[in-house]
Amino acid sequence: MEDPEKKTEVVLLACGSFNPITSMHLRLFELAKDYFHETGKYKVIKGIISPVSDAYKKKGLISADHRVAMAKLATKTSDWVEVDDWESSQNEWLETLKVLRYHQQKLLSPDPTNSLQNAIPVAKPGRKRKQEPNRHEPIKKKNQSPDIKSVPQLKLLCGSDMLESFGIPNLWKLEDITEIVENHGLVCISRAGNNVQKFIYESDILWRHKNNIHLVEEWIANDISSTKIRRALRRGQSIRYLVPDAVQAYIEKHNLYSPESEDRNAGVVLAPLQKNARDSKN
Repeated sequence: MEDPEKKTEVVLLACGSFNPITSMHLRLFELAKDYFHETGKYKVIKGIISPVSDAYKKKGLISADHRVAMAKLATKTSDWVEVDDWESSQNEWLETLKVLRYHQQKLLSPDPTNSLQNAIPVAKPGRKRKQEPNRHEPIKKKNQSPDIKSVPQLKLLCGSDMLESFGIPNLWKLEDITEIVENHGLVCISRAGNNVQKFIYESDILWRHKNNIHLVEEWIANDISSTKIRRALRRGQSIRYLVPDAVQAYIEKHNLYSPESEDRNAGVVLAPLQKNARDSKN
């Protein structure tokens, strides 16, 4: 029988719009938890939902206050998945890597006053920050002290669409992708038939760190998406059983997701595309 004390503890972090949160978002956590527990080597102790800030500028993105409120309602009955509003409360869009660093620092140092300053490198105004490969990396597993060894592994939980978005020019920095897969790892939930392995094979960075990418296949077809939920709402169609009842009630109460809200940020370039394109010119 496996000794639970010897199992590696894992915290799952999901970043995204959650516009709105759906039953599929919640299923990602359950699928990942089952996968890790079935290996007999890991124990998932927490799941974190981190909605993106309004500064992401995605078309149709409603207020972070509403998105966070709906996510909290959706996870109210969960005893291990929680919502963190730190990312959503930022005035500027933050790269996913910085969100990972923030939560990694919280695991290392529960004092929240230490998390922000240690998680995000500070760049002086007007100067491009030089990359410092050794800075902010989690302490290596070898030669760790006993208390550091007990720190859970933080892994980024995502769907195959996020993994494949690594290939979109200027959406991700190559050094960010490298640090995410090398220092944290990915847990990718893919639908049966998705060729995620081919995408990993065609990426030198992902192939190099393929052992730190956990592919979890979803055999029970579930094609629910926030985009389809919003479309149904604009057309006056029912979304019952596609989102938690409390989320549906919240949407109805606040009259969210109209044709007008879908036009929000229309014509605006996505924040990461703006930032990375600008940085590549400097």
